[in-house]
Formats: sequence, structure tokens, C-alpha cells
Amino acid sequence: MGIVMEILWNIVEAIVQMFLQPFLYIAIILIVFQYRRQVMLERKLFSVKMHALGDQLIRTLLGGLLAGIGISLVSAFTGMTLTTEAILLVWFVVLILMLFRVRFLCLAYAVGVLGVLQFIADRFPDWELTGFAGSVLTTLRSLDIPALAALVALLHLAEAILIRLQGAKFASPLFVEGKRGKLVGGYQMQSYWPVPLFLMIPAQTVGSVLPWTPFFGGEAWTNGWMLMAFPVVIGFSEWTQSRLPQEKVKQSSFWLMVYSIVLLGLAFAAGLWSPLMLVAALFAIAMHEWIYWYSTKEEAERSPLYVHDDRGLHVLAVIPGTPAQELGIEPGEIVHKVNGVAVRTKEELHQALRTNPAFCKLEVINLAGEIKFLQRAIFAGEHHQLGVILAPDQDASYYVGKGPASIFTIVRMKLAGVHSRMKM
Repeated sequence: MGIVMEILWNIVEAIVQMFLQPFLYIAIILIVFQYRRQVMLERKLFSVKMHALGDQLIRTLLGGLLAGIGISLVSAFTGMTLTTEAILLVWFVVLILMLFRVRFLCLAYAVGVLGVLQFIADRFPDWELTGFAGSVLTTLRSLDIPALAALVALLHLAEAILIRLQGAKFASPLFVEGKRGKLVGGYQMQSYWPVPLFLMIPAQTVGSVLPWTPFFGGEAWTNGWMLMAFPVVIGFSEWTQSRLPQEKVKQSSFWLMVYSIVLLGLAFAAGLWSPLMLVAALFAIAMHEWIYWYSTKEEAERSPLYVHDDRGLHVLAVIPGTPAQELGIEPGEIVHKVNGVAVRTKEELHQALRTNPAFCKLEVINLAGEIKFLQRAIFAGEHHQLGVILAPDQDASYYVGKGPASIFTIVRMKLAGVHSRMKM
């Protein structure tokens, strides 16, 4: 009973500590900024918003909270030696890396970089610094890199699950410049989850001893334990012009699962044999980058899906709450005929709809290549294209440029003229 009460009291203290952490609020502000940017871009491209900022934020916060609870429970058995100075150092590296690429807002890169720096520092044991630099070096040398690598693996396992469950819900349709300068449709899937972690760490003073011994930490656990609040951010950024969003997130989730399992194995191996620490640190960065490179390379090699052809007009997206959604039209399908008239351009679509302003009959080619027949009454004030966002033609006023994004690029981004440069 005593340990239960101690755990509950420590949880209360850790929750208070979490709300005092500035990094939690920095993460939430960055996430809100990202989602607001997405909504503004959708309005610029399509004159409507495909996502509600409030819904996205609630989904993000709830997903991050559940991930934090799950990882905190598991980490109680893995263990970790972490200090306030270590948390500050990790977050400092995360923020510095994010200045170069937004996708570096990930603990994997920070832990990997710190692992390499610790390996270098350990090669020069006589190297000493004074003042602030000396305290940073001391903190760097004291980091439990295998335990941090295990935490990164658990975070990415949670990320893989969240991507599988929520990733497609964050998909935002875009017009982009494809091969040979031709405009094509595609989806950007970008989301970040703030994860409040409550890590059980060895106490610096004598306290109650756990009834089990966590894997990392060794004899440090003989003095007791305490909870430490550690807010982190997990997230992903994917782009596809050749797949449906739900297909792309399945692929991303799979590779992150593989990444998590292998990194977790390396972390536990490094906990038993320290020379593998450098291998785990390098793998944390290299495999993460390989996943990004592989996804980008595959997209470049595949034919775009969201382009018009002789069969009709390709559907890029469907606006929620419109006739198209009620009719059951899905992204990736092709509008073949409207009111018995074959349509190959937006102008032909509008003319075919005007032949019967009160009612429409559609022939749509579904994802299996089969024709499905749809019909519905048309009411005044409804979307002029039934709520369908079509793949772009070459007369599109706005499109989005692809490229790696730094935080400076996002802040300076302006949507103006006929060409919008948004880096991804």
C-alpha cells in the first residue's frame, strides 16, 4: 500500500512539473502554427478548408496523451537515468536541428547526435572545460545513451501506431509541379504529437525501493526512485502523388515499426555491451534518414495518380459535408459522365451540370476500375462542383513547390501570385 501511495504522490508532483515545463508549450505552439498554416494553404488553393483547426488539435493532444501514458508505463520497467540538465541539453539540440529542417523536430536525431558527441568526448577523458561549457560537457558525458535510444524506439513505436490510426486524417490535398513542369495533384501528410512523458528514474537520496529492477540504471536503483516530467514531440511528414493517403500511411507505419524494433534491440544490446552505444546512435539517425529517402525516391519513380486522362476527371479530394461526400465519391476515382455527357475538362463538367440544374446523374469509375452510377437532387447554394476537388489542369492559379523546409522558410512563406513556394 505504501508504494501505491508513493507512486500516486509522485504522479501528482510530476504532473505539476510537466505544466511548469516551457518545452510543452513551445511544442503546442509550433503544432498550432503548423495546422494553421495548413488551413491557410487549403483556403488559398481551394477557397475552402478541408480540416478544422480545433478538431486537429484535439485529435493531436489526445493521441499524444495516450502515447505518453503508454510509454511512461513501459519505461518504468526499462529505466533511465535522467536529470534536468540532460532534458535541457536534449531539447536544446532538438531546437537547433529544427532550424535546419522541420522534420528534425524528432528525438531520434537529437539522441543520435548526442550519442556521437558523447562517444567523441569519451575518447578524450582528459579534456576538461570550465564554466558553462564545462557543465554542458559533464552533462553530455553523463547521458545514458542506450536508455535514451530505447526511449526513442518506444516513441517511434507509438508514432507508428498513431500514424496508422490518424495519419490519413491529417492528409491535405495540394497542387504541385510534377515531372516536366506539369501540374499534378497530391497529398501532404504532416502531423506532430506532444507527448507528456513521466519517467521513473533513480532517486538521488534514499527512498522506497521498487519491487522490480529496471533494465537500465543498475545499482543506482538501490537508493529509491522518483518521477520526472519530460515533454517530447513525435511526428511525421510524408508526401504522395502516386497513392491514396491511407495506403501511404500504411507503408510509413510499417517502416517505423521495423525501425523501432531494431533500435530497441540495439539499445538493450548497448546496455549490456557499451561499445554498441555508437552503433545505436548512428542507426537512430541513419535508418530514420533512409526511411525518408526511400519514401521520396519511390514517389519520384511512380506514376502520378491524380492526373486527368481520356476516361474523365480524376478526383483529388472531397470536401466534407458536400453532395459529393453524400454520393459516396472517393479520392482517386474518376468522374466519367455527368447527366449522360462525357466530361474531360472542368468546363465540360460545368456545362453538363447546367443541363439539369435541379438533378444530376453521374457515372464514376471507382478504384477497382468499375463504373458506379450515382444520382442526387441539386439544391441552391451547394458547391458548384458538388464538393469535388479535381486534379489540377495547367490553368491552376496556385501550386506548391516541393523542397526541404527549415523553420525560417515556413515563417517567411508567402502565398502570392501564380506560384506558391511551400517547402516540405
